[in-house]
Amino acid sequence: MSIGTNIKRLREERKMTQDHVADALGISFQAVSSWERDEYKPDTDKLIKLAEFFDVSVSAIVEEKSNTFKTKEAIYDWEHMRTFVKTTARNFKLPNTLKAVDYAIKAHEGQNRKHSSIPYIYHPLNLACHALSMGIVDDAIIAACLLHDVVEDCSAKVDELPVDEETKDLVNLLTCEETNDDNRQKVRSAYYKAISKNPKAALIKCMDRCNNLTTMSWGLSRDRIYRMIKETEEYYPVLLKTIKDTTEYNNAAWLLKYQMESMLDIYKRLL
Repeated sequence: MSIGTNIKRLREERKMTQDHVADALGISFQAVSSWERDEYKPDTDKLIKLAEFFDVSVSAIVEEKSNTFKTKEAIYDWEHMRTFVKTTARNFKLPNTLKAVDYAIKAHEGQNRKHSSIPYIYHPLNLACHALSMGIVDDAIIAACLLHDVVEDCSAKVDELPVDEETKDLVNLLTCEETNDDNRQKVRSAYYKAISKNPKAALIKCMDRCNNLTTMSWGLSRDRIYRMIKETEEYYPVLLKTIKDTTEYNNAAWLLKYQMESMLDIYKRLL
């Protein structure tokens, strides 16, 4: 893809006009139009501003090679995952999970994963499938996997969730209050400390981080990727220890640690 094609794609994915981009960069919409038609290329200063505006890396804009490697759409087939989770929930008699599946799908309806066309429900369903694939058939854990983002992202209330008190407690633990530059460190530290005291919450949060690490290449900026790496290295060893110290989760602890450290190593080499 050309630079112009990349700029146009990023703009259209965010449902923005050329005027929106022009106003943000302090230039004319004609300049943006000329970039998208590949008549001219933005200079270095404008490339940096474009990357900041779209919240992507500069390489996401200047990469001109065609994408010869295609991801397998089956990986993101949320309907297949829904069927698997619901069938398993019926077979093992997991009432909270059965209620949580339908609630989560409705709550996240219309939402996509950041910088992608993948329906957001793929993410909580992925966590539920991840847990089940590790042999963890715990109703509260699977249900909380499905509901862990509905309070933060869908304006749901914990007390209104159609699940039992244990599941509600897990969702509450996994819900982080909104932060800013001034309070982020304090809020995040308290958040992870509370999770580290609950093995089930720690397990879900580590699966959540594994999935987020595998998808952050979809368009996060270099700074955002760096921040996620630093946060993972700072807080997740404690969560992994909590999981490891819980006998029934020993195997899960090893698998999660291996996946997390492997992904971190890959990103560090590519940055």
